[in-house]
Amino acid sequence: MCSMNKRRPNILFLMCDEHRADVSGFEGNKIIKTPNLDRIAKQGVVFRNAYTPSPVCVPSRQSMMSGQLPKTCKCQCYGEDLKPGYMTFAKRFSQYAYRTVCAGKLHHMGTDQMQGWRQRICGDDIHVHREYVENRVIEEFYKLPGFYGKKWSDAKEVKRAGAGKSRINFWDEYTVQGALNFIEDNFVSTYYDKEEPDIPVFLKVSLLQPHYPYTAGEDKFKYYLNRVEPYLDQPVSDHWFLGKKQVVQDVDASKREIRRATAAYYAMVEQADELFGRVLRDLENANQDLNEWIIVYTSDHGEMLGEHGVWEKMKFYEASVRVPLIISWPERFAGGFHVDRNVNLCDLFATLCDLADIPVPNGLDSRSLVPFLAGQDAHWNDESISQFNGENLMIKQGSLKYQYYAKDQSEVLFDLENDPKELINFISDEKYLKDVLYLRKRRKELGFGNNSDPDYVNAGY
Repeated sequence: MCSMNKRRPNILFLMCDEHRADVSGFEGNKIIKTPNLDRIAKQGVVFRNAYTPSPVCVPSRQSMMSGQLPKTCKCQCYGEDLKPGYMTFAKRFSQYAYRTVCAGKLHHMGTDQMQGWRQRICGDDIHVHREYVENRVIEEFYKLPGFYGKKWSDAKEVKRAGAGKSRINFWDEYTVQGALNFIEDNFVSTYYDKEEPDIPVFLKVSLLQPHYPYTAGEDKFKYYLNRVEPYLDQPVSDHWFLGKKQVVQDVDASKREIRRATAAYYAMVEQADELFGRVLRDLENANQDLNEWIIVYTSDHGEMLGEHGVWEKMKFYEASVRVPLIISWPERFAGGFHVDRNVNLCDLFATLCDLADIPVPNGLDSRSLVPFLAGQDAHWNDESISQFNGENLMIKQGSLKYQYYAKDQSEVLFDLENDPKELINFISDEKYLKDVLYLRKRRKELGFGNNSDPDYVNAGY
């Protein structure tokens, strides 16, 4: 436990929405410009096999906040939310006297819109989902046009992409301005002289970009238009789920339109990086030494971007389920290297508690990554789990990625070492029989499929 004389470290948690990990300078992409994230990565540790607990916005974010897989925290589908007062890392840090502040997107759908944060600032479409309206008169909701919601097709998203400014861009600017206002009030307070720099701060800046609609400033869009390498002529999986959300090239969208959408996406990533740079600069202008801050960067999931012929997320392909993850604390850890072990966004709860010397609550699906930051990886269970809609499951063990789909009880096994493009299903290959038997056993322990554990509680870490 921290001594009474030692203040806990400040934490800056930066987050994007739908940022696929390989569209980053720190991941080796030579086209994208992400100097601010690259700076953090150079001082920190990059986790090259970090996975989302669910490749869709709401369950991913609730699982990360609670440090529990979707099945554990019972937030498995879009529209489901954590119960009011649920234990999140924001709540845990608030309990230990942190000033916990979130600027931007949380994507909570229920009545508890704070979910443990002591302060929330703008930048998100904050609303209570209809399912959480108390004593709602369901007949009245059914009368409304578009009760089940309206959503453009992915083909239309691709065709509409390009230079422009959508609500996504406006909200992100609003989010960052709110974060800058907080920095001014907390660390400078030029008007009221009420700055409180000695109170530990946990500041989250959560952007909507590069989530579709794919729109970006004209200059950036033009820069990337003839530089990006869009995914064209892609083989599409014949699996009923992995081939979903396909945009058929030269039928639904032309090669030029696919290029434009790819360029807009790249431009949005650079725009997000610039916004994060403003936050970093304002902290430094407030005389904050960022070497003394814990800085985390990640995203809730990735974006297929036309790879395998499909767009958006929801898939257990690397482009969708793998996420960028950087953890930096130069004052304590040397950094400047990457880790290849399988980790999960759920692991951030235990990691942050460990770094701040705060007790980790019981019942989490969360493991501390601090040994990796110190250059150690002994005794690590090289596993990462992702779930979708309570029916589909991914277990990543080493280079193997096992998938189970409840609808037809089908199984898929990719081996990223021997098939990095994820084109071959090895599930029936005799060479993998021992691995498959173990992964099926693990699947049942996680409460999926026939003869699964009826008493499932958590992942058992």
